[in-house]
Amino acid sequence: MRSDLMVQQQVANTWQHMVGVICLNQTNRKQVKAVLPKLFKKWGTHTELLSSANISSLEKMLKPLGMQRKKAERIYKMSKQFSSWNGDDATELYGIGKYGSDSYRLFYKNEVPTNVGDHELNRYIQEEMHLYGK
Repeated sequence: MRSDLMVQQQVANTWQHMVGVICLNQTNRKQVKAVLPKLFKKWGTHTELLSSANISSLEKMLKPLGMQRKKAERIYKMSKQFSSWNGDDATELYGIGKYGSDSYRLFYKNEVPTNVGDHELNRYIQEEMHLYGK
């Protein structure tokens, strides 16, 4: 993954976006950018992951990120919910909080959320979207 772009700008689908959000929790984005291509090569969609992965195999893949057990559980549970999710509110998905919701609204719904707390999302809004002046 390119170092000059956000993880959210380099994923192929909404499920991958949510996986990236979970992986970014308490982890440096450089570490995440090293792991995600391998993970998505093996499991590019939630259906691929659910049909051939388990929490243990996810943990092994996520080990370089730390908190691999928690992240694997979140990704697996979120993936189970994903096919029945209506695409409206990202926080309805297991393991997705305000950051994930704000990111989803920006990159997939073309909405600018209020009170964005994440530095990188704010930078994207200000610099890339040219919506706010400094």
